[in-house]
Amino acid sequence: MSTLNHVTPALEGTQPAYNFPPYVSSVARSPRLPLVLLPETLTERCGPVFGQGLLLPDDNDLTAQQGGDPQGERIYVHGRVLDEDGQPVRGALVEIWQANAAGRYRHKVDTHDAPLDPHFQGAGRALTNDDGYYCFKTIKPGAYPWGNHHNAWRPAHIHFSLFGAGILSRLVTQMYFPGDPLQPLDPIFNSIPDEAARQGLVARLDMERAEPNYALAYAWDIVLRGRSETLFEEARR
Repeated sequence: MSTLNHVTPALEGTQPAYNFPPYVSSVARSPRLPLVLLPETLTERCGPVFGQGLLLPDDNDLTAQQGGDPQGERIYVHGRVLDEDGQPVRGALVEIWQANAAGRYRHKVDTHDAPLDPHFQGAGRALTNDDGYYCFKTIKPGAYPWGNHHNAWRPAHIHFSLFGAGILSRLVTQMYFPGDPLQPLDPIFNSIPDEAARQGLVARLDMERAEPNYALAYAWDIVLRGRSETLFEEARR
């Protein structure tokens, strides 16, 4: 069984630099001295184990958590968590968070004047099954301004967090939608030098999983290591 715990160096060009000036806030918060790698011990590999009892029935259905139907386009987001050999990663806790259809997060620091949706909290979680499979039902998020540069707007995206066997093993990334015209203008998306690695963050429209007259679907596999590794914010070198 594959896990999140094994870490290998990322391939050159597949991870953004800590200091990427077009992404303005990275300049102030990036390290100025070489990183010090500490040896991993048993303490770092131990922690609480996740199980099905951790999840509530609607944790992976973001359209059914707030007592009413949220505004926006219903979608399914699904895929598999895989290792470098294409083997499934079982029992990984997958969490997502996102803006609503108007491009606003349900968070006190979000000052965008787009409306909040009382029926959408924008967060969910699921455990991968024996095939490494996860699935969320949600609303397609809207773009939003983020003040990085003149007329800066983030393309539609969903944040993903993956936990391994315990809370000390975590990876964070983002998923984007195909055909979004804001992607070529976004410094965060374009901080990844390698074109193939960037496109690995873009989901695929999946009409086989879509429900007629109800919801489209997007497929996105998450690859933990190797040549097809998904970009993770925690894995930047």
